[in-house]
Amino acid sequence: MLPPESAPAEEVALEVVRRFARIYEVEGELKHLADDERRVQRQRLAKPLWADLKQWLELERRLVADGGAAAEAIDYTLGHWTALTRHLDDGAVAIDNNHLERQIKPWAMGRRAWLFAGSELAGQRAAIVLSLVQSARMNGHDPWAYLRDVLARLPTQLNNRIEDLLPHRWTTHAADVLAAE
Repeated sequence: MLPPESAPAEEVALEVVRRFARIYEVEGELKHLADDERRVQRQRLAKPLWADLKQWLELERRLVADGGAAAEAIDYTLGHWTALTRHLDDGAVAIDNNHLERQIKPWAMGRRAWLFAGSELAGQRAAIVLSLVQSARMNGHDPWAYLRDVLARLPTQLNNRIEDLLPHRWTTHAADVLAAE
């Protein structure tokens, strides 16, 4: 007796995407929760979806031919299952690293252009400025307002208070003036 035939690779891929979409839908519903409650709800709502996905992948893997793209993708997924589902046990762990990918995208996109920064020193200076811009963003500041203010204040800033200009400590000069009054 011949084994049942596998669905075409496109149908397998569509089914995986559909299942992942449902998992991400649940994750979206939990994003407003505190870490401990998110973990509890992930266990209740998402863990069964992950278990169903794993079972489906294991069954589907028996049906797809070795050496094909679908087999390779399923093997890779199952081989990384622990890392893929690590977020289920810790509400503080994100389901993916998309937020980090978005933060490094400007550097990845500019990598080729920076080859023409002019010199190694110019490249180092560009890296410093870009680090300050991203740090300002991560601390909730408008990067250009931050840089304008810091560059304006830098010549008169006391050396022993230079750390006040770092993004995680920075407050606008106007707020500093009002606080001093």
